[in-house]
Amino acid sequence: MQAFRQKFKAFLAFSLFIGFFSGYEPVFAQTAVTGDKDSHQHAQNSLDWPGIYQGFTPCADCVGVKTTLALNKNNTYILITQYAGKSEREFVEKGKFTWGNDSNTIVLTPRKGSTSQQYLIGENTLVQLDSNGKRFTGKLADRYILRRNDVTEKSSSHAH
Repeated sequence: MQAFRQKFKAFLAFSLFIGFFSGYEPVFAQTAVTGDKDSHQHAQNSLDWPGIYQGFTPCADCVGVKTTLALNKNNTYILITQYAGKSEREFVEKGKFTWGNDSNTIVLTPRKGSTSQQYLIGENTLVQLDSNGKRFTGKLADRYILRRNDVTEKSSSHAH
């Protein structure tokens, strides 16, 4: 019975998390981009990047890491990770992100701790980068991609 309660609590927490961020719309208006007109446009301005991204990334000592990352328009994030095959526990990290030196990368900086992570932003995808800000290579490289899951939900709800 306790296992059921734990799973139910986790499901309820995740459902509330999804519900909160799926309806999140900031009250303030977006400001115009400043700078010269010849500069290339950042992913921040050209892509619809806010949303919830999910993936199953590689793990050295477990089956894989179930990863959910919510990016908010106010440059905050929530990262939920679970080490599959090792623990049922979900780790929740909150923090802020900044746009990296490359126009299409973000750097996550947690509130607690000092280990930051970098992601490359694509069309409805985030690609986790290594500690040097480079893409992972090798046969598992494609497993470092998180896909935006709220896009399919929105498009399927408008199909009626």
